[in-house]
Amino acid sequence: MSLSAAASHGRPAADLRRLRPADHDELVAVYRDAVLSQSGGRYSQAQIDAWAHHPARSGALRQPLAEGYGLASTAPLAGAGPGPDGTTSIEAFGVLHPGDRLALLYCRGRACRQGRASAILRALEERARRQSLRQLRTEASQLSRPLLERRGWLVEAEETVLFGGAWFQRWRMIKPLSPLHRSDPRG
Repeated sequence: MSLSAAASHGRPAADLRRLRPADHDELVAVYRDAVLSQSGGRYSQAQIDAWAHHPARSGALRQPLAEGYGLASTAPLAGAGPGPDGTTSIEAFGVLHPGDRLALLYCRGRACRQGRASAILRALEERARRQSLRQLRTEASQLSRPLLERRGWLVEAEETVLFGGAWFQRWRMIKPLSPLHRSDPRG
C-alpha cells in the first residue's frame, strides 16, 4: 500500500507505505543513522553509543514491528542501498505500539527537514482518530520533542530513565486527537 502525503512549504511529498517484517534490518539502519547524525551536541558520547546500537544489540524493533502499526517514508534509491522491494530506500519511519502510543519515530540525517516525520505523524494520528482514540502518548527525546510540540503534542512530565546502560532525560507527552468544540459530532 502506498500513501502520498501532500507537499508543504515547497518540500516534496513523502511516499508512505506500511511497514512489513522484511523491513527490520533497514529500520535498524535508519534508527542508528538518525541517532548518530542528529544527536551530537545534545547527548554525551556514552548516551549516543547506547542509543544508536540499542536495537541491533537487543532486537528491540522486532516486537513493535510485528505487533504495531507502522509507516515508512520512502525515496527512490540513490546509492543508499536497496530497500526490500529493490527500488526504494526507507528514509523515515514511525510505529504505533500499542495503538495509542507513538513508540518509534526516526529519520535518516540526509532526509531531515523534508517533512517526512510530519507526514508520518499526520498519517498515524489520522489512523488513531479512525480507531476512535481520543489521544496518543509517547516518551519524547530531546530530538523529537520540538517536532511533537509544533504538531500539538503536550508535555505531561519529565523523567530520567536508564536506557541501554546510559541515563537519559525524556518527556512523557500526549496528543489530544478530538477537537474541544462541543459542536463537533466526534465529541
